[in-house]
Formats: sequence, structure tokens, C-alpha cells
Amino acid sequence: MDIIFNGASEALAEGATVQDLLTQVHLQDRRVAVEVNGEIVPKSLHASHVLGDGDTVEIVHALGGG
Repeated sequence: MDIIFNGASEALAEGATVQDLLTQVHLQDRRVAVEVNGEIVPKSLHASHVLGDGDTVEIVHALGGG
């Protein structure tokens, strides 16, 4: 299936979860905020929230600095 991830097309396996996407894009160990189709998905639901074909996913992650 294809989703829109941060404005670009991204291919995922059918039944992929938010956690699967984070792993695929190498953000699994980062502090991130995830929005799917305009709704925030809490971290507690990343492993169970199944993505669908055509979903729009926006992910932002914190950068360290100082």
C-alpha cells in the first residue's frame, strides 16, 4: 500500500502500523509526534494503530541542541 509520509509517497506492507513506519524510516528510537489524517496518534497506540492505503502521515521529531 502507499501512504503520504511528510509530503512524499512511501510504500508499506498491508496492515503496517505506525510503529512499522517508524522502524522503516529509522525513527523508532526517537522522540516523535505522529499525526495520521489530521489526528494525533499517542505513543501508546503506535504499535496498534494500523495505517491504510492513502493515509497522510506527518511525523516531527525533536532535535537536540543548545
